[in-house]
Amino acid sequence: MTDNKYVLEFVEKYRKLFSPDEVVWVDGSREQHKMLTCEAIATGEVIKLSNSLMPGCLYHRTAVNDVARVEDRTFICTTDREDAGITNNWMAPSEAYAKLDAIAKDAMKGRTMYVIPFSMSKIGSPFAKYGIELTDSLYVVLNMMIMTRVSDKVYDKLKGGDDFVKGIHSKVTLDAEQRYICQFPEDNVIYSLNSGYGGNVLLGKKCFALRIASYQGWKQGWMAEHMLILGVEKPDGETKYICAAFPSACGKTNLAMLIPPKVYQEKGYKVWTVGDDIAWLRKKKGTFYAVNPENGFFGVAPGTNAKSNPNALATTRRNTIFTNVCFNAKNNTVWWEGSKIEAPTKAYDWKGRPWNENMKDENGNPIKGAHPNSRFTAPAKNCPCLSKEFENSRGVPVSAFVFGGRRAKVAPLVYQARDWEHGVFIGATMASETTAAAAGKVGVVRRDPMAMLPFCGYNMCDYFAHWLKMGSRMSNQPKIFHVNWFRTDENGNFIWPGFGDNMRVLDWIIRRCENEVDAVETPIGYMPKAEDINIEGMEDFDMEKLQSVLSLDMNAWKKEADEIGEFFKKFGDKLPEKLWKQLRILKSNLRG
Repeated sequence: MTDNKYVLEFVEKYRKLFSPDEVVWVDGSREQHKMLTCEAIATGEVIKLSNSLMPGCLYHRTAVNDVARVEDRTFICTTDREDAGITNNWMAPSEAYAKLDAIAKDAMKGRTMYVIPFSMSKIGSPFAKYGIELTDSLYVVLNMMIMTRVSDKVYDKLKGGDDFVKGIHSKVTLDAEQRYICQFPEDNVIYSLNSGYGGNVLLGKKCFALRIASYQGWKQGWMAEHMLILGVEKPDGETKYICAAFPSACGKTNLAMLIPPKVYQEKGYKVWTVGDDIAWLRKKKGTFYAVNPENGFFGVAPGTNAKSNPNALATTRRNTIFTNVCFNAKNNTVWWEGSKIEAPTKAYDWKGRPWNENMKDENGNPIKGAHPNSRFTAPAKNCPCLSKEFENSRGVPVSAFVFGGRRAKVAPLVYQARDWEHGVFIGATMASETTAAAAGKVGVVRRDPMAMLPFCGYNMCDYFAHWLKMGSRMSNQPKIFHVNWFRTDENGNFIWPGFGDNMRVLDWIIRRCENEVDAVETPIGYMPKAEDINIEGMEDFDMEKLQSVLSLDMNAWKKEADEIGEFFKKFGDKLPEKLWKQLRILKSNLRG
Protein backbone atom coordinates (compact mmCIF):
# COMPACT_ATOMS: atom_id res chain seq x y z
CA MET A 1 0.00 0.00 0.00
CA THR A 2 2.83 2.41 0.80
CA ASP A 3 6.61 2.60 0.98
CA ASN A 4 6.53 5.32 3.67
CA LYS A 5 9.02 4.02 6.22
CA TYR A 6 7.31 5.77 9.13
CA VAL A 7 4.00 4.14 8.31
CA LEU A 8 5.61 0.74 7.81
CA GLU A 9 7.56 1.01 11.06
CA PHE A 10 4.41 2.04 12.95
CA VAL A 11 2.40 -0.90 11.60
CA GLU A 12 5.21 -3.38 12.15
CA LYS A 13 5.83 -2.22 15.73
CA TYR A 14 2.24 -2.92 16.73
CA ARG A 15 1.94 -6.05 14.62
CA LYS A 16 4.73 -7.50 16.75
CA LEU A 17 3.06 -6.29 19.95
CA PHE A 18 -0.51 -7.40 19.17
CA SER A 19 0.43 -10.61 17.28
CA PRO A 20 -2.56 -10.69 14.89
CA ASP A 21 -3.02 -13.68 12.61
CA GLU A 22 -3.41 -11.36 9.64
CA VAL A 23 -2.94 -7.71 8.68
CA VAL A 24 -5.44 -6.12 6.26
CA TRP A 25 -4.67 -2.74 4.71
CA VAL A 26 -7.91 -0.79 4.23
CA ASP A 27 -7.99 1.25 1.02
CA GLY A 28 -11.40 2.93 1.16
CA SER A 29 -12.65 1.30 -2.04
CA ARG A 30 -16.28 0.29 -2.56
CA GLU A 31 -15.20 -3.24 -3.37
CA GLN A 32 -13.31 -3.68 -0.13
CA HIS A 33 -16.09 -1.99 1.87
CA LYS A 34 -18.58 -4.51 0.49
CA MET A 35 -16.26 -7.40 1.31
CA LEU A 36 -15.63 -6.21 4.87
CA THR A 37 -19.36 -5.62 5.42
CA CYS A 38 -20.15 -9.17 4.31
CA GLU A 39 -17.46 -10.46 6.65
CA ALA A 40 -18.87 -8.48 9.60
CA ILE A 41 -22.36 -9.85 8.86
CA ALA A 42 -21.02 -13.41 8.59
CA THR A 43 -19.25 -13.20 11.96
CA GLY A 44 -22.29 -11.65 13.66
CA GLU A 45 -20.46 -8.45 14.52
CA VAL A 46 -23.26 -6.60 12.73
CA ILE A 47 -26.77 -7.52 11.60
CA LYS A 48 -27.96 -6.52 8.15
CA LEU A 49 -31.23 -4.58 8.28
CA SER A 50 -34.07 -4.70 5.74
CA ASN A 51 -32.66 -3.73 2.37
CA SER A 52 -36.06 -2.56 1.14
CA LEU A 53 -36.86 -0.42 4.18
CA MET A 54 -33.34 0.64 5.26
CA PRO A 55 -30.97 0.00 2.34
CA GLY A 56 -27.36 -0.52 3.32
CA CYS A 57 -28.09 -0.17 7.05
CA LEU A 58 -26.50 -2.30 9.78
CA TYR A 59 -27.18 -3.00 13.45
CA HIS A 60 -24.61 -3.55 16.21
CA ARG A 61 -24.59 -4.13 19.96
CA THR A 62 -21.68 -3.23 22.21
CA ALA A 63 -20.82 -5.05 25.41
CA VAL A 64 -23.17 -4.16 28.28
CA ASN A 65 -20.27 -2.59 30.19
CA ASP A 66 -19.20 -0.49 27.20
CA VAL A 67 -21.91 1.95 26.17
CA ALA A 68 -20.45 5.46 26.45
CA ARG A 69 -17.32 7.56 26.66
CA VAL A 70 -15.41 6.89 29.89
CA GLU A 71 -14.02 10.17 31.18
CA ASP A 72 -12.47 8.57 34.27
CA ARG A 73 -10.45 6.23 32.00
CA THR A 74 -9.41 8.96 29.56
CA PHE A 75 -5.96 10.47 29.99
CA ILE A 76 -3.85 13.25 28.54
CA CYS A 77 -0.24 12.04 28.65
CA THR A 78 2.24 14.92 28.56
CA THR A 79 5.80 15.16 29.84
CA ASP A 80 4.89 18.05 32.13
CA ARG A 81 1.76 17.47 34.18
CA GLU A 82 0.87 21.16 34.05
CA ASP A 83 0.44 20.93 30.27
CA ALA A 84 -2.58 18.67 30.89
CA GLY A 85 -4.07 21.01 33.49
CA ILE A 86 -6.48 20.35 36.34
CA THR A 87 -9.45 19.42 34.14
CA ASN A 88 -7.78 16.38 32.56
CA ASN A 89 -6.70 13.05 33.99
CA TRP A 90 -2.93 12.89 33.54
CA MET A 91 -0.44 10.08 33.23
CA ALA A 92 3.27 10.34 32.44
CA PRO A 93 3.94 9.09 28.89
CA SER A 94 6.51 6.51 30.00
CA GLU A 95 4.13 5.05 32.57
CA ALA A 96 1.21 5.07 30.13
CA TYR A 97 3.08 3.39 27.27
CA ALA A 98 4.38 0.69 29.62
CA LYS A 99 0.92 0.03 31.07
CA LEU A 100 -0.81 -0.02 27.68
CA ASP A 101 1.81 -2.16 25.96
CA ALA A 102 1.50 -4.75 28.73
CA ILE A 103 -2.29 -4.92 28.22
CA ALA A 104 -1.89 -5.00 24.43
CA LYS A 105 0.66 -7.84 24.36
CA ASP A 106 -0.68 -10.61 22.05
CA ALA A 107 -4.21 -9.14 22.31
CA MET A 108 -4.93 -9.77 18.61
CA LYS A 109 -3.96 -13.43 18.51
CA GLY A 110 -6.61 -15.21 16.46
CA ARG A 111 -7.78 -11.86 15.06
CA THR A 112 -7.10 -9.56 12.13
CA MET A 113 -5.42 -6.18 12.48
CA TYR A 114 -6.88 -3.58 10.12
CA VAL A 115 -4.81 -0.58 9.00
CA ILE A 116 -7.07 2.42 8.31
CA PRO A 117 -5.61 5.52 6.56
CA PHE A 118 -7.95 8.48 7.03
CA SER A 119 -8.20 12.21 6.62
CA MET A 120 -9.94 14.68 8.89
CA SER A 121 -11.33 17.33 6.54
CA LYS A 122 -11.18 17.02 2.78
CA ILE A 123 -8.03 15.30 1.53
CA GLY A 124 -5.56 17.89 0.30
CA SER A 125 -7.35 20.89 1.84
CA PRO A 126 -5.46 23.47 3.96
CA PHE A 127 -7.37 22.13 6.98
CA ALA A 128 -6.61 18.43 6.35
CA LYS A 129 -4.89 16.37 9.03
CA TYR A 130 -4.11 12.71 8.46
CA GLY A 131 -4.19 9.65 10.66
CA ILE A 132 -3.74 5.90 10.58
CA GLU A 133 -5.75 3.76 12.97
CA LEU A 134 -4.90 0.17 13.79
CA THR A 135 -7.83 -1.88 15.07
CA ASP A 136 -9.10 -5.43 15.47
CA SER A 137 -12.74 -4.34 15.09
CA LEU A 138 -14.64 -4.49 11.81
CA TYR A 139 -17.26 -2.31 13.49
CA VAL A 140 -14.59 0.37 13.87
CA VAL A 141 -13.49 -0.02 10.25
CA LEU A 142 -17.03 0.37 8.92
CA ASN A 143 -17.77 3.35 11.17
CA MET A 144 -14.52 5.08 10.28
CA MET A 145 -15.43 4.71 6.61
CA ILE A 146 -18.53 6.80 7.37
CA MET A 147 -17.13 9.30 9.86
CA THR A 148 -13.84 10.10 8.12
CA ARG A 149 -12.41 10.12 4.61
CA VAL A 150 -10.76 6.70 4.45
CA SER A 151 -8.49 6.41 1.42
CA ASP A 152 -5.09 5.11 0.36
CA LYS A 153 -4.54 8.61 -1.09
CA VAL A 154 -3.63 9.62 2.46
CA TYR A 155 -0.24 7.95 1.98
CA ASP A 156 0.47 10.22 -1.00
CA LYS A 157 -0.30 13.31 1.08
CA LEU A 158 2.20 12.23 3.73
CA LYS A 159 4.95 12.57 1.09
CA GLY A 160 7.14 10.08 2.87
CA GLY A 161 6.99 12.00 6.17
CA ASP A 162 5.71 11.16 9.65
CA ASP A 163 3.17 13.95 10.07
CA PHE A 164 0.22 11.74 10.91
CA VAL A 165 -1.70 10.84 14.05
CA LYS A 166 -0.99 7.28 15.10
CA GLY A 167 -4.14 5.60 16.39
CA ILE A 168 -3.87 2.26 18.18
CA HIS A 169 -6.99 0.35 19.19
CA SER A 170 -7.88 -3.14 20.33
CA LYS A 171 -10.96 -4.56 21.98
CA VAL A 172 -8.61 -6.87 23.96
CA THR A 173 -11.15 -8.53 26.33
CA LEU A 174 -13.42 -5.49 26.87
CA ASP A 175 -12.39 -5.50 30.53
CA ALA A 176 -13.72 -2.26 32.01
CA GLU A 177 -11.03 -2.28 34.70
CA GLN A 178 -8.33 -2.33 32.04
CA ARG A 179 -10.03 0.19 29.74
CA TYR A 180 -7.87 3.16 28.78
CA ILE A 181 -8.24 5.94 26.23
CA CYS A 182 -4.95 7.79 26.23
CA GLN A 183 -3.89 10.78 24.16
CA PHE A 184 -0.21 11.65 23.75
CA PRO A 185 -0.41 15.11 22.13
CA GLU A 186 3.37 15.60 22.07
CA ASP A 187 3.75 12.34 20.10
CA ASN A 188 0.63 12.55 17.89
CA VAL A 189 -0.48 9.21 19.37
CA ILE A 190 -3.86 7.89 20.57
CA TYR A 191 -3.94 4.53 22.35
CA SER A 192 -7.33 2.95 23.16
CA LEU A 193 -7.76 -0.48 24.74
CA ASN A 194 -10.60 -2.66 26.04
CA SER A 195 -13.47 -0.67 24.51
CA GLY A 196 -15.67 -1.19 21.48
CA TYR A 197 -17.90 1.89 21.90
CA GLY A 198 -17.73 4.57 19.20
CA GLY A 199 -16.58 7.59 21.20
CA ASN A 200 -13.69 5.58 22.65
CA VAL A 201 -12.61 3.76 19.51
CA LEU A 202 -13.45 5.85 16.45
CA LEU A 203 -10.18 7.63 17.01
CA GLY A 204 -10.76 10.28 14.37
CA LYS A 205 -13.62 11.73 16.42
CA LYS A 206 -13.18 13.23 19.90
CA CYS A 207 -9.71 11.75 20.45
CA PHE A 208 -8.17 13.22 17.29
CA ALA A 209 -10.53 15.96 16.09
CA LEU A 210 -10.69 17.60 19.53
CA ARG A 211 -8.09 16.39 22.05
CA ILE A 212 -5.12 16.03 19.71
CA ALA A 213 -6.28 18.74 17.30
CA SER A 214 -6.88 21.32 20.04
CA TYR A 215 -3.26 20.82 21.13
CA GLN A 216 -2.07 21.08 17.51
CA GLY A 217 -4.12 24.24 17.06
CA TRP A 218 -2.59 25.76 20.19
CA LYS A 219 0.91 25.09 18.88
CA GLN A 220 0.19 25.96 15.23
CA GLY A 221 -2.13 28.96 15.52
CA TRP A 222 -5.58 27.58 14.75
CA MET A 223 -8.51 26.20 16.78
CA ALA A 224 -10.36 22.89 17.17
CA GLU A 225 -13.73 23.40 18.84
CA HIS A 226 -16.70 21.33 19.99
CA MET A 227 -19.06 23.34 17.80
CA LEU A 228 -21.76 22.87 15.21
CA ILE A 229 -21.55 24.95 12.03
CA LEU A 230 -24.72 26.14 10.31
CA GLY A 231 -25.50 28.58 7.55
CA VAL A 232 -28.58 30.79 7.46
CA GLU A 233 -29.52 31.68 3.91
CA LYS A 234 -31.47 34.92 3.75
CA PRO A 235 -34.15 35.75 1.16
CA ASP A 236 -31.59 37.69 -0.92
CA GLY A 237 -29.47 34.51 -1.25
CA GLU A 238 -26.66 35.60 1.08
CA THR A 239 -25.65 33.00 3.69
CA LYS A 240 -24.27 33.85 7.13
CA TYR A 241 -22.43 31.16 9.10
CA ILE A 242 -22.61 30.55 12.84
CA CYS A 243 -20.54 28.25 15.07
CA ALA A 244 -22.24 27.17 18.30
CA ALA A 245 -21.11 25.24 21.38
CA PHE A 246 -23.47 23.49 23.81
CA PRO A 247 -22.98 20.96 26.61
CA SER A 248 -24.76 17.63 26.19
CA ALA A 249 -28.59 17.54 26.26
CA CYS A 250 -28.92 21.07 24.92
CA GLY A 251 -30.14 20.32 21.39
CA LYS A 252 -26.91 20.76 19.45
CA THR A 253 -27.73 18.45 16.53
CA ASN A 254 -31.31 19.74 16.41
CA LEU A 255 -30.01 23.29 15.98
CA ALA A 256 -27.47 22.24 13.35
CA MET A 257 -30.28 20.73 11.25
CA LEU A 258 -32.98 23.25 12.12
CA ILE A 259 -35.99 23.72 9.85
CA PRO A 260 -37.20 27.35 9.97
CA PRO A 261 -40.80 28.11 11.02
CA LYS A 262 -43.33 28.53 8.23
CA VAL A 263 -43.26 32.32 8.49
CA TYR A 264 -39.52 32.27 7.72
CA GLN A 265 -39.79 29.62 5.03
CA GLU A 266 -42.40 31.69 3.20
CA LYS A 267 -39.99 34.63 3.16
CA GLY A 268 -37.27 32.42 1.65
CA TYR A 269 -35.07 31.66 4.65
CA LYS A 270 -33.18 28.35 4.68
CA VAL A 271 -30.79 26.70 7.14
CA TRP A 272 -27.87 24.62 5.89
CA THR A 273 -25.84 22.15 7.96
CA VAL A 274 -22.06 22.27 7.65
CA GLY A 275 -21.40 20.26 10.82
CA ASP A 276 -23.19 19.06 13.95
CA ASP A 277 -20.32 18.49 16.36
CA ILE A 278 -16.82 19.73 15.56
CA ALA A 279 -15.39 22.86 13.93
CA TRP A 280 -11.80 23.53 12.93
CA LEU A 281 -11.09 27.24 12.55
CA ARG A 282 -8.29 29.06 10.78
CA LYS A 283 -7.53 32.73 10.27
CA LYS A 284 -7.61 34.11 6.73
CA LYS A 285 -7.43 37.84 5.99
CA GLY A 286 -8.58 38.72 9.49
CA THR A 287 -11.61 36.39 9.41
CA PHE A 288 -12.25 32.99 10.97
CA TYR A 289 -13.00 30.28 8.43
CA ALA A 290 -14.47 27.01 9.69
CA VAL A 291 -14.72 23.46 8.39
CA ASN A 292 -16.32 20.34 9.77
CA PRO A 293 -13.43 17.83 9.74
CA GLU A 294 -15.81 14.86 9.90
CA ASN A 295 -17.59 13.11 7.03
CA GLY A 296 -20.59 11.77 8.93
CA PHE A 297 -22.83 12.19 11.95
CA PHE A 298 -22.52 10.12 15.15
CA GLY A 299 -25.83 11.07 16.71
CA VAL A 300 -27.88 10.04 19.73
CA ALA A 301 -30.93 8.07 18.53
CA PRO A 302 -33.42 8.36 21.46
CA GLY A 303 -35.54 11.48 21.07
CA THR A 304 -34.80 11.82 17.36
CA ASN A 305 -38.10 11.91 15.52
CA ALA A 306 -40.01 13.59 12.71
CA LYS A 307 -40.80 16.59 14.92
CA SER A 308 -37.56 17.08 16.87
CA ASN A 309 -35.21 16.58 13.91
CA PRO A 310 -36.73 15.39 10.62
CA ASN A 311 -33.47 16.06 8.79
CA ALA A 312 -31.50 13.81 11.13
CA LEU A 313 -34.13 11.11 10.77
CA ALA A 314 -33.96 11.32 6.98
CA THR A 315 -30.15 11.12 7.16
CA THR A 316 -30.38 7.69 8.81
CA ARG A 317 -32.55 6.07 6.14
CA ARG A 318 -29.69 4.45 4.21
CA ASN A 319 -26.09 3.26 4.67
CA THR A 320 -26.26 3.93 8.41
CA ILE A 321 -24.92 1.89 11.32
CA PHE A 322 -27.18 1.75 14.40
CA THR A 323 -25.65 0.92 17.78
CA ASN A 324 -27.53 -0.24 20.89
CA VAL A 325 -31.00 0.71 19.67
CA CYS A 326 -33.92 -1.72 19.80
CA PHE A 327 -34.07 -4.35 17.04
CA ASN A 328 -37.48 -4.83 15.41
CA ALA A 329 -37.47 -8.52 14.50
CA LYS A 330 -40.82 -8.31 12.73
CA ASN A 331 -39.53 -6.28 9.78
CA ASN A 332 -35.77 -6.27 10.39
CA THR A 333 -35.56 -2.56 11.25
CA VAL A 334 -34.79 -0.54 14.38
CA TRP A 335 -36.71 1.46 16.99
CA TRP A 336 -35.95 3.71 19.95
CA GLU A 337 -37.73 5.63 22.69
CA GLY A 338 -38.87 9.06 21.59
CA SER A 339 -39.11 8.02 17.94
CA LYS A 340 -42.86 8.81 17.98
CA ILE A 341 -43.35 5.48 16.21
CA GLU A 342 -45.41 2.66 17.70
CA ALA A 343 -43.22 0.22 19.61
CA PRO A 344 -42.59 -3.10 17.84
CA THR A 345 -44.49 -6.18 19.01
CA LYS A 346 -41.63 -8.57 18.28
CA ALA A 347 -38.35 -7.05 19.33
CA TYR A 348 -35.01 -7.47 21.08
CA ASP A 349 -33.58 -4.78 23.32
CA TRP A 350 -30.07 -3.34 23.15
CA LYS A 351 -28.82 -6.23 25.27
CA GLY A 352 -30.27 -8.78 22.84
CA ARG A 353 -33.13 -9.88 25.12
CA PRO A 354 -36.76 -10.32 23.98
CA TRP A 355 -38.51 -7.01 24.68
CA ASN A 356 -41.87 -5.25 24.63
CA GLU A 357 -42.87 -1.79 25.79
CA ASN A 358 -44.79 -3.07 28.82
CA MET A 359 -41.79 -4.73 30.48
CA LYS A 360 -40.76 -3.51 33.94
CA ASP A 361 -37.70 -4.14 36.09
CA GLU A 362 -37.78 -5.44 39.68
CA ASN A 363 -38.50 -1.89 40.91
CA GLY A 364 -41.40 -1.39 38.56
CA ASN A 365 -39.55 0.96 36.22
CA PRO A 366 -39.96 0.59 32.45
CA ILE A 367 -37.19 -1.39 30.71
CA LYS A 368 -35.97 0.58 27.75
CA GLY A 369 -35.61 -1.07 24.37
CA ALA A 370 -32.80 1.24 23.30
CA HIS A 371 -29.94 2.37 25.50
CA PRO A 372 -30.27 6.11 26.34
CA ASN A 373 -26.89 6.68 24.62
CA SER A 374 -27.68 4.51 21.60
CA ARG A 375 -26.33 5.92 18.36
CA PHE A 376 -26.55 6.21 14.61
CA THR A 377 -23.53 6.65 12.35
CA ALA A 378 -24.78 8.23 9.13
CA PRO A 379 -22.99 9.65 6.07
CA ALA A 380 -23.15 13.44 5.89
CA LYS A 381 -24.10 13.26 2.23
CA ASN A 382 -27.45 11.74 3.28
CA CYS A 383 -28.49 14.93 5.07
CA PRO A 384 -31.27 16.79 3.20
CA CYS A 385 -30.01 20.16 4.46
CA LEU A 386 -26.28 19.57 3.93
CA SER A 387 -24.58 22.78 2.89
CA LYS A 388 -23.14 23.01 -0.61
CA GLU A 389 -20.06 24.40 1.17
CA PHE A 390 -19.53 21.14 3.07
CA GLU A 391 -16.59 20.16 0.85
CA ASN A 392 -15.26 23.70 0.47
CA SER A 393 -11.52 23.41 1.15
CA ARG A 394 -11.18 26.96 2.46
CA GLY A 395 -14.09 26.61 4.89
CA VAL A 396 -16.91 29.09 5.53
CA PRO A 397 -16.53 32.60 7.03
CA VAL A 398 -17.84 32.81 10.59
CA SER A 399 -20.06 35.75 11.54
CA ALA A 400 -20.93 34.67 15.09
CA PHE A 401 -19.99 32.30 17.88
CA VAL A 402 -22.86 31.13 20.08
CA PHE A 403 -22.51 29.55 23.51
CA GLY A 404 -25.44 27.96 25.31
CA GLY A 405 -26.51 26.05 28.36
CA ARG A 406 -29.52 24.63 30.16
CA ARG A 407 -30.53 27.14 32.84
CA ALA A 408 -33.99 27.26 34.40
CA LYS A 409 -33.92 30.84 35.70
CA VAL A 410 -30.62 32.70 35.36
CA ALA A 411 -29.64 33.05 31.69
CA PRO A 412 -32.05 34.90 29.37
CA LEU A 413 -33.09 33.65 25.96
CA VAL A 414 -30.22 35.46 24.26
CA TYR A 415 -27.65 38.14 24.97
CA GLN A 416 -24.55 39.45 23.25
CA ALA A 417 -21.04 39.99 24.56
CA ARG A 418 -19.78 43.57 24.66
CA ASP A 419 -16.53 42.62 22.96
CA TRP A 420 -14.21 39.67 22.29
CA GLU A 421 -12.78 39.45 25.82
CA HIS A 422 -16.24 39.50 27.32
CA GLY A 423 -17.29 36.82 24.82
CA VAL A 424 -14.43 34.55 25.89
CA PHE A 425 -15.53 35.10 29.50
CA ILE A 426 -19.08 34.04 28.57
CA GLY A 427 -17.76 30.90 26.88
CA ALA A 428 -15.41 30.12 29.76
CA THR A 429 -18.24 30.28 32.30
CA MET A 430 -21.05 28.55 30.36
CA ALA A 431 -22.95 25.98 32.36
CA SER A 432 -25.93 23.66 32.53
CA GLU A 433 -28.06 22.47 35.40
CA THR A 434 -28.53 18.77 36.03
CA THR A 435 -31.98 17.37 35.30
CA ALA A 436 -33.95 14.52 36.82
CA ALA A 437 -32.52 12.26 34.14
CA ALA A 438 -29.00 12.78 35.44
CA ALA A 439 -27.49 10.99 38.40
CA GLY A 440 -27.32 13.03 41.57
CA LYS A 441 -29.19 16.17 42.59
CA VAL A 442 -31.45 18.18 40.30
CA GLY A 443 -30.43 21.75 39.49
CA VAL A 444 -26.71 21.42 40.25
CA VAL A 445 -24.73 23.83 38.08
CA ARG A 446 -22.00 22.17 36.05
CA ARG A 447 -19.53 24.46 34.29
CA ASP A 448 -18.36 23.28 30.89
CA PRO A 449 -16.17 25.98 29.30
CA MET A 450 -16.87 26.23 25.57
CA ALA A 451 -18.36 22.69 25.94
CA MET A 452 -14.72 21.54 25.84
CA LEU A 453 -14.20 20.33 29.41
CA PRO A 454 -13.95 16.62 28.44
CA PHE A 455 -12.20 17.31 25.13
CA CYS A 456 -9.48 19.93 25.60
CA GLY A 457 -6.15 18.20 24.99
CA TYR A 458 -4.07 20.63 27.04
CA ASN A 459 -4.22 22.99 30.02
CA MET A 460 -7.54 24.83 29.93
CA CYS A 461 -5.90 28.04 31.14
CA ASP A 462 -3.68 27.94 28.05
CA TYR A 463 -6.84 27.18 26.07
CA PHE A 464 -8.53 30.35 27.36
CA ALA A 465 -5.39 32.34 26.58
CA HIS A 466 -5.37 30.89 23.07
CA TRP A 467 -8.96 32.07 22.52
CA LEU A 468 -8.02 35.56 23.71
CA LYS A 469 -4.94 35.64 21.47
CA MET A 470 -6.71 34.33 18.37
CA GLY A 471 -9.44 36.95 18.67
CA SER A 472 -6.94 39.77 19.16
CA ARG A 473 -5.42 38.88 15.78
CA MET A 474 -8.73 39.19 13.93
CA SER A 475 -9.62 42.40 12.13
CA ASN A 476 -13.09 40.96 11.50
CA GLN A 477 -13.95 39.38 14.83
CA PRO A 478 -17.12 37.29 14.97
CA LYS A 479 -19.59 38.61 17.50
CA ILE A 480 -20.24 36.34 20.48
CA PHE A 481 -23.63 35.44 21.95
CA HIS A 482 -25.15 33.28 24.67
CA VAL A 483 -28.50 31.49 24.29
CA ASN A 484 -30.71 29.52 26.65
CA TRP A 485 -33.72 27.65 25.29
CA PHE A 486 -34.59 26.21 28.71
CA ARG A 487 -36.09 28.94 30.93
CA THR A 488 -38.99 27.49 32.94
CA ASP A 489 -42.16 28.88 34.49
CA GLU A 490 -43.37 28.44 38.07
CA ASN A 491 -44.56 24.92 37.19
CA GLY A 492 -41.24 23.86 35.74
CA ASN A 493 -42.48 23.95 32.14
CA PHE A 494 -40.30 25.31 29.37
CA ILE A 495 -41.47 28.75 28.27
CA TRP A 496 -39.67 29.00 24.93
CA PRO A 497 -40.87 26.32 22.44
CA GLY A 498 -37.41 25.74 20.94
CA PHE A 499 -36.72 23.50 17.92
CA GLY A 500 -37.58 25.39 14.70
CA ASP A 501 -38.52 28.53 16.61
CA ASN A 502 -34.87 28.92 17.59
CA MET A 503 -34.56 30.39 14.10
CA ARG A 504 -36.11 33.53 15.53
CA VAL A 505 -33.12 33.96 17.84
CA LEU A 506 -30.64 33.18 15.05
CA ASP A 507 -32.36 35.87 13.01
CA TRP A 508 -31.74 38.45 15.74
CA ILE A 509 -28.14 37.30 16.09
CA ILE A 510 -27.49 37.74 12.38
CA ARG A 511 -29.17 41.14 12.32
CA ARG A 512 -26.93 42.19 15.22
CA CYS A 513 -23.89 41.01 13.26
CA GLU A 514 -25.04 43.22 10.38
CA ASN A 515 -25.84 46.17 12.68
CA GLU A 516 -29.47 46.12 11.52
CA VAL A 517 -31.04 46.23 15.00
CA ASP A 518 -30.23 48.05 18.20
CA ALA A 519 -29.87 46.40 21.60
CA VAL A 520 -30.24 47.28 25.27
CA GLU A 521 -27.10 47.46 27.37
CA THR A 522 -27.49 45.49 30.61
CA PRO A 523 -25.12 44.38 33.38
CA ILE A 524 -24.50 41.05 31.59
CA GLY A 525 -24.23 42.32 28.00
CA TYR A 526 -26.40 43.48 25.12
CA MET A 527 -30.01 42.23 25.20
CA PRO A 528 -32.65 42.35 22.48
CA LYS A 529 -35.52 44.75 22.54
CA ALA A 530 -38.51 42.45 22.79
CA GLU A 531 -40.04 43.87 19.62
CA ASP A 532 -36.93 42.84 17.67
CA ILE A 533 -37.55 39.12 18.27
CA ASN A 534 -40.03 38.02 15.63
CA ILE A 535 -42.84 35.98 17.25
CA GLU A 536 -45.17 36.14 14.25
CA GLY A 537 -47.02 32.87 13.76
CA MET A 538 -46.11 31.41 17.17
CA GLU A 539 -48.91 29.49 18.86
CA ASP A 540 -49.49 29.92 22.60
CA PHE A 541 -46.62 32.38 22.82
CA ASP A 542 -47.03 36.10 23.26
CA MET A 543 -45.07 39.22 24.14
CA GLU A 544 -45.56 38.60 27.85
CA LYS A 545 -43.89 35.20 27.61
CA LEU A 546 -41.13 36.67 25.48
CA GLN A 547 -40.42 39.33 28.07
CA SER A 548 -40.30 36.64 30.76
CA VAL A 549 -37.54 34.72 28.94
CA LEU A 550 -35.65 37.99 28.41
CA SER A 551 -35.91 39.09 32.05
CA LEU A 552 -32.94 39.32 34.42
CA ASP A 553 -33.01 38.37 38.09
CA MET A 554 -30.21 40.51 39.56
CA ASN A 555 -30.02 38.55 42.81
CA ALA A 556 -29.65 35.31 40.85
CA TRP A 557 -26.92 36.92 38.77
CA LYS A 558 -25.06 38.11 41.88
CA LYS A 559 -25.09 34.52 43.10
CA GLU A 560 -23.95 33.41 39.64
CA ALA A 561 -21.02 35.85 39.75
CA ASP A 562 -19.93 34.50 43.14
CA GLU A 563 -20.08 30.93 41.79
CA ILE A 564 -18.01 31.92 38.76
CA GLY A 565 -15.40 33.32 41.15
CA GLU A 566 -15.23 29.98 42.98
CA PHE A 567 -14.94 28.17 39.66
CA PHE A 568 -12.09 30.43 38.55
CA LYS A 569 -10.20 29.86 41.82
CA LYS A 570 -9.81 26.18 40.89
CA PHE A 571 -7.51 27.15 38.04
CA GLY A 572 -5.03 28.99 40.28
CA ASP A 573 -2.60 31.66 39.14
CA LYS A 574 -2.48 30.43 35.55
CA LEU A 575 -6.00 31.66 34.71
CA PRO A 576 -5.69 34.68 32.36
CA GLU A 577 -6.07 37.97 34.20
CA LYS A 578 -8.43 39.19 31.47
CA LEU A 579 -11.03 36.67 32.69
CA TRP A 580 -10.73 37.90 36.28
CA LYS A 581 -11.12 41.43 34.91
CA GLN A 582 -14.37 40.46 33.18
CA LEU A 583 -15.68 38.98 36.42
CA ARG A 584 -14.89 42.22 38.24
CA ILE A 585 -16.77 44.16 35.55
CA LEU A 586 -19.77 41.85 35.90
CA LYS A 587 -19.86 42.26 39.68
CA SER A 588 -19.51 46.03 39.38
CA ASN A 589 -22.34 46.17 36.83
CA LEU A 590 -24.59 44.10 39.07
CA ARG A 591 -23.99 46.47 41.97
CA GLY A 592 -25.22 49.25 39.69
